[in-house]
Amino acid sequence: MAEYSYRIVNVFAEERLAGNPLAVFEDARGMDAATMQALALQFNLSETTFLLPSAQASARVRIFTPANEMPFAGHPTLGSAYVVRALTRCGDALSLEMAAGTIPVNAAGDVFTLQAKAAKTRPVRLTRDNLANMLGLALADLGERPLWVNTGNEQLLVPLRSPDAVARCQPDPRLAQRHANEAGMVKIYVWAETGDEQIVARFFFSKHPGSIEEDPGTGSACANLGGWMIAAKQPLPLTRLIYQGDRVGRPCRLRLHLDEAGEIFVAGRVIELGRGTVSI
Repeated sequence: MAEYSYRIVNVFAEERLAGNPLAVFEDARGMDAATMQALALQFNLSETTFLLPSAQASARVRIFTPANEMPFAGHPTLGSAYVVRALTRCGDALSLEMAAGTIPVNAAGDVFTLQAKAAKTRPVRLTRDNLANMLGLALADLGERPLWVNTGNEQLLVPLRSPDAVARCQPDPRLAQRHANEAGMVKIYVWAETGDEQIVARFFFSKHPGSIEEDPGTGSACANLGGWMIAAKQPLPLTRLIYQGDRVGRPCRLRLHLDEAGEIFVAGRVIELGRGTVSI
């Protein structure tokens, strides 16, 4: 049997038992995709990552949910960068090769910042009535201009008019599945401004067919929110602190920054919780 080491880290965490948990396998050489997928299901976290050598970046990263492989995701990027820095001692500037492309990451202590790809957007082909019904909300709860946004992971971004509407959001799994993204996945991000450059947000996804679950801290959605801000022609530069995960008992704090050129940056604190090995 082969033995593989992994670490458990919490991303976007302000304290040890908070944030979005991630399992990172330190050296996945010798594993095939089926084994990676089986291990992701075994750990049953929102994502598990597998580090591999790269000829063009500090490391290659493969990202798996319990159901499928992802081209890009935010908290796996930052959590993997933490482990890569620790293993390779490459310093605070590194890059990760992913299916969606090479992602630059910088670190300052335990705060890691990724630079996202430029956003692609497309309109939402839903009436506002249908969108409200899908989210379990009243029509008056919807804000302006929902969009599909993709900085590496396409998601439906829906601005709401109040934090109360964000709290009441309860997507219908059947209706949501009818309006999955181009890869057939349900990924819905709702948010509202709370003032003082702060946002409250929730992210809903389908881990298994016919179900809707909530992710505590979603870096790819934070990056996509930056893309939405650019599409909405918000004045730049722009900084927001996003509160996510409180409703599922895993408070996450994500920092979104858009510079004057419209580059998108997502940052958060990474805390290592523990280490272990598996034998296969």
